[in-house]
Amino acid sequence: MGVEQQVTIYSDGACRGNPGVGGYGTIIVDGTGAEVEISGAEAHTTNNRMELTAAISGLETLTEPTSKIVMVTDSQYLQKGMTEWIKGWIRRDWKTSGRKPVLNRDLWEKLLALTKGRTVEWKWVKGHAGHEQNERCDQLANLAMDEHQFRVS
Repeated sequence: MGVEQQVTIYSDGACRGNPGVGGYGTIIVDGTGAEVEISGAEAHTTNNRMELTAAISGLETLTEPTSKIVMVTDSQYLQKGMTEWIKGWIRRDWKTSGRKPVLNRDLWEKLLALTKGRTVEWKWVKGHAGHEQNERCDQLANLAMDEHQFRVS
């Protein structure tokens, strides 16, 4: 059994049109400093769905025990959703405070399942502000969208 360690996941989603072609980029950095990059794209999606998908892709990749996960995102939707809003949504049977169904419930539920039993710190950083890993995640998301659009054209 391996030694538990801290892992940092950087994630970003992007969309051309909203809805439109979307992409995500994720970088996972383990306690040794080793990095793994993940990206993907969807034909018809929204920016918010790609932000959530980026985080999910990182969490799904973790196979070793971790003592703590630091999730770094430029999405206040993702960060506040997981730290402030989700408990109220669940208490109201997945309705917003305005009694409307929560958008992207399928992805929120997936995030909940992936974080259950794990210590996760949700950290927000300003997007497009020179944060090295956030900029790289944005590049990965855009490259994934480029590849997707190239394949379908």
